[in-house]
Amino acid sequence: MAPVGTPVLDRPWRRPGGLRYAAGRARNFLRPPVTVWEPTPGTVVSERNAEVVTRDGTVLRVNVYRPPGDGPFPVLMSAHPYRKDTLPRRRGRRSIVAAQYRLMNQPAPVEHSTLTGWEAPDPAWWVEQGYAVVNADLRGAGTSDGVGSLLSDQEAEDVYDLVEWAGAQAWSAGKVGLVGVSYLAMSQYKAAALGPPSLAAICPWEGMTDIYRDLMCPGGVYEKGFATIWTAASSRVARLSVNMGRERSHRPLRDDWWQSYAPDLARITVPMLVCASFSDNNLHSRGSFRAFERVGSADRFAYTHRGPKWATFYSAGARQAQKDFFDRYLCGDPVAPPPPVRLEVRENGDDVLEVRNEQEWPLARTEWRSLYLAPGGHLTDSVPERPGHIGFNPRRRAAAFTYTVPEDLELTGPMAARLWVEVDGGDDITLFVGIEKWRGDRWIPFAGSYGYGRDRVTTGWQRASLRALDPARSTEEQPVHTFLDPQPLRPGECVGVDVALGPSSTVFRAGEALRLLVAGRWLTPHNPLTGQFPARYRHSTATRSYLRWGADRPARLLVPAIPHRRQAP
Repeated sequence: MAPVGTPVLDRPWRRPGGLRYAAGRARNFLRPPVTVWEPTPGTVVSERNAEVVTRDGTVLRVNVYRPPGDGPFPVLMSAHPYRKDTLPRRRGRRSIVAAQYRLMNQPAPVEHSTLTGWEAPDPAWWVEQGYAVVNADLRGAGTSDGVGSLLSDQEAEDVYDLVEWAGAQAWSAGKVGLVGVSYLAMSQYKAAALGPPSLAAICPWEGMTDIYRDLMCPGGVYEKGFATIWTAASSRVARLSVNMGRERSHRPLRDDWWQSYAPDLARITVPMLVCASFSDNNLHSRGSFRAFERVGSADRFAYTHRGPKWATFYSAGARQAQKDFFDRYLCGDPVAPPPPVRLEVRENGDDVLEVRNEQEWPLARTEWRSLYLAPGGHLTDSVPERPGHIGFNPRRRAAAFTYTVPEDLELTGPMAARLWVEVDGGDDITLFVGIEKWRGDRWIPFAGSYGYGRDRVTTGWQRASLRALDPARSTEEQPVHTFLDPQPLRPGECVGVDVALGPSSTVFRAGEALRLLVAGRWLTPHNPLTGQFPARYRHSTATRSYLRWGADRPARLLVPAIPHRRQAP
């Protein structure tokens, strides 16, 4: 590894410490740190496979968990295609849990009851708090009838009908909240936009809002890891009318069909507590922040973190935040509203530097700073006067540029890169852009998607041929591409490409370095024990590329610097 700041063609997929990390990952595969416990007999009243008839006559089935007595109780609901009756269990002293806990690394302990469906709220815990919990099989899934279509308008109407059923039961207080992780968050948005009268609040805990932009083709790049596994697994556990994996092969652009799956976030007016993590950039982070920025609700709150997904959801702090939110908006209790943004700031993957309350996202006091590509592998505060370039094979090396931080610097918000690129041997290039933190000659890892413990500060992807921006939604800080207008590169042509990088919140100490990486392949190893399994992206076909810079091509990284607040006297 060359010293930070020297001209370098890097290989970020070969960072040190991989073998040690693989050993820990193998240990967690064999013995995931997940504990399930049996509820005390008599504390939970359970009703399995209660029937809900939708507006078109299809029968959906739900499991209901509630406290003893007649109620009425406020209701929490989750709806998903993952079979509500697939539950963890105890076998002697062992916890028998979902295979996902083994396949995706668990860097922190997870604990919930044996009544807890996959990524769903724990009924035993919530019943102790005085809530009824409804776990629903969506149309075509588990015990429910019919044939489903994930993220469709039909599914939204089904969730609407489920909410209204729950609000009308004798044991119900008439107010329903939606809560759950991943798909159990995604299924909330379209239903909430329809405005079910009994829906009082939603808590989408890490859920994407645009299936094309966030998963199937982020940056126009074909995701062939998790997306392939998820679409295949969904078809096995549910009867579905649409296979998104097959459709993607025929629909590489974000056409009307893809757009129809995106919820109309502005129509959501009920209170929302959204978990917008910094550790799920490959899947849910962008969509969660998009939801916070665009929903129509006056009462919208964001809970940010950079920890493991499931360990955080079931943690004491997150549960308390969820309970306070629902106590206020479902029960009418005199509980203070959550902060608009609960912000978690980190120095590295293990250490939380600060948790503080903010009023908006991105932060209004952000000072957007441009760091320009310059000779010698540097990032500088001003545009280089003389033009320069670096040529490299984007599938074998990454171009690297570094900036040594002169004083403590907090970067909180999204980032964006403006790159000028030229390719040989092809008419396109896929740019994978990463931001790393270095302390001397030591690389600092962070938590990432799928339990990955060797992630970067943030990452972005973009196909150069799909560089056309949406002028109605794009800003310099947050470029938004249409993915509708392919513009192949011509021989010898140098084009400007904007790359959106995911949100993060990280402090760099004086003397530490920020490193910008640009490659034509994913920045982590392919090995499932050392890499970010199951994330995988289609690489560039170009065999030679050039990054250019200068006064007429001001290539730069735009970063969100947060000025220090003055302490009150």
